[in-house]
Amino acid sequence: MEPLGTFEIIIRVLYQLSSVWIALLLLFALSIAFKRRLGLYGKLFDSPIGMIGFGLVMFWVFVGIFGAMDLIITHDPLSQVSGMKNKVPGTPLAGAEEGEYAWYLLGGDNLARDVFSRVVKGAWIVVQIAPLATLFAFMVGITLGLPAGYYGGRLDTFLSFLANLILAFPVILLFYLLVTPEIVATGLPTMMAIVLFMFPIIFLGVLLNSRYRTQPAFRTPLLIGVLGFALWLYLALISENGYLVRSIPGLPSVLDPFDIPGGILVVFVSVVFVNSPTVFRIVRGLAMDIKTRDYVAAAQTRGEGPWYIMLWEILPNARGPLIVDFCLRIGYTTILLGTLGFFGLGLPPESPDWGSTINEGRKLLSIYLHPALPPALALLSLVLGLNLLADGLREESLKD
Repeated sequence: MEPLGTFEIIIRVLYQLSSVWIALLLLFALSIAFKRRLGLYGKLFDSPIGMIGFGLVMFWVFVGIFGAMDLIITHDPLSQVSGMKNKVPGTPLAGAEEGEYAWYLLGGDNLARDVFSRVVKGAWIVVQIAPLATLFAFMVGITLGLPAGYYGGRLDTFLSFLANLILAFPVILLFYLLVTPEIVATGLPTMMAIVLFMFPIIFLGVLLNSRYRTQPAFRTPLLIGVLGFALWLYLALISENGYLVRSIPGLPSVLDPFDIPGGILVVFVSVVFVNSPTVFRIVRGLAMDIKTRDYVAAAQTRGEGPWYIMLWEILPNARGPLIVDFCLRIGYTTILLGTLGFFGLGLPPESPDWGSTINEGRKLLSIYLHPALPPALALLSLVLGLNLLADGLREESLKD
């Protein structure tokens, strides 16, 4: 077989991503058709900047999802093919078997692995970690920031001191320290996971209880169902090979249906820990401002409880800045993950995450551009999309 030309490579890459284009087309068509019923999300489609950012973000989300389902990748991202080391894009495989994709569309890396498949699989790692870890960080920050801003006093002083203590360390340095093998060996990340992963459960419990406290017949079964499911996920997240914190007897297999790889769990916990203090300070400042508004005084006059006021009066009116910060923070997290992978920290060495792929490719950058360039452009485009999305959301939220 002959090597593919540039035009043929582009056409084949676009064809491999056909499921992504279809998903994007359906998403945009439905969103635009019903945008007047979708609140702030619908208004996003009135902003060209927001639409471009949303399109870039969702492109990589769909690439990650369909890549995890093996609908896009052309080869195993970890397998090495003899004779394909550092081969240029479009190089055919010698002796390709029936049913095997016959080319390396974006070339091979220094270990003869398919660059295209590794970029696609790397998107799934980002889609898994960055949004969920940021969401957990927001739950921690909101759960602590609302009472600190609403009550003030000693509680505010104590929590602010802890947040400032963490923020006193440079973020990158703190992140590096948490994922180094020596710190991981002490079990500190696991203990941090036990504490930090409790906050989403606390947040959900307080949120539902404050909303339905006057309807006990509905509230009680709802809390049992939601918190029971959340506790099950919590146990599955923090347990390792059927053991809770290694030293406690094994959990039943029903309670521990899956195990998260140690490297991913450490990175996840580190992202939550590093981002939570900043979110706490933002939420605290917003709560201190909004609690002086008339509608909060009206809720207090009606006899509403403090948590109801915080979660159902203050928090919804702080959603604009928080949504914008959420998008930006996912971008920061994506850059942190790439930086960690670049320095070989956190995730396993063979991981196809973009940072690791860039690091492996840059060793021969003066000779071969193709191993490092695709993951670098992928990282750049995703972070750019998140920033544009945040700008669009900020623009639309100011119009409310």
